[in-house]
Amino acid sequence: MPSITTTYGTITSAPTPISSHAKHTRRPWPELFSLSSFSLPISAVDAKTRIRLNVSFFRVNYVIIALTILFLTLLWHPTSMIVFLITFIFWWFLYLFNDNPVVIFNRQVDDTVVLGVLSFATVLLLVLTHVGVNVLVGLIIAVVVIGVHAAFRGTEDVGFHGEEEENGLLSVVGSQPLRPASGYNRI
Repeated sequence: MPSITTTYGTITSAPTPISSHAKHTRRPWPELFSLSSFSLPISAVDAKTRIRLNVSFFRVNYVIIALTILFLTLLWHPTSMIVFLITFIFWWFLYLFNDNPVVIFNRQVDDTVVLGVLSFATVLLLVLTHVGVNVLVGLIIAVVVIGVHAAFRGTEDVGFHGEEEENGLLSVVGSQPLRPASGYNRI
């Protein structure tokens, strides 16, 4: 819990570590597609920075977009669609709408590991159903769509501050309301 202190009427909060799962939640879709947040990047470095920050901030939304594009490439392959829907159940319960971190053998599994394993398993199982070209085309389209969106979407409102930008971490302060601590200083 953040510690709250007052100094001459100012409330400050010391950030506390947040779990990996709390950092990567699905953001509201209107926030992802807000037209006022789109602009041309100033340079290639700016575009790269935007992509890195937006992919980190909208990770779950981008996964949903990529899975949707992949699903659309399988429309004329019923066996592959069944395999995809089975893997999507795992995506649903383990990553997309799971409020708790995944725990295996009493150890918490990082969201990045869960994302990697689910991605690898999905691609492998689909390739085994002989739709490798469809999977490749779907993944290329998804990377291009997500890359273009992330490059042109500004990062002013994504909630990153200072050093946390470099680490891809969300700032606790500013993204959550301050909660009163059991003991705080009054002036």
